[in-house]
Amino acid sequence: MREMMSMMKKAKEMQERMQKIQEEMANLQATGTAGGDLVSITLNGKNIITAIQIDPSLLKPEEAEILEDLIMAAYNEARAKIDNALEEKTKSMTAGLPLPSGFKLPF
Repeated sequence: MREMMSMMKKAKEMQERMQKIQEEMANLQATGTAGGDLVSITLNGKNIITAIQIDPSLLKPEEAEILEDLIMAAYNEARAKIDNALEEKTKSMTAGLPLPSGFKLPF
């Protein structure tokens, strides 16, 4: 019975930690850049774009394909930063828990 109570307590603590991490992640921002900072994109922790900066030199019809590639590269860099931050936060939260290798939490 004590083991069950202990498990319930740990589950509640983990749930509270997960809630805190979700709140922190929502406030997180990361910026990805491409083309030597010609394009930058800022995402929040929910992977929503909050800002885009494009150097005016890229705003020419003949530069459209390059601009498209740079926007994708900047977004992907910012997204990777958000994903890495989330992974680091969840590692600290789950330290010491007997989770299977590769287990991902639902957020």
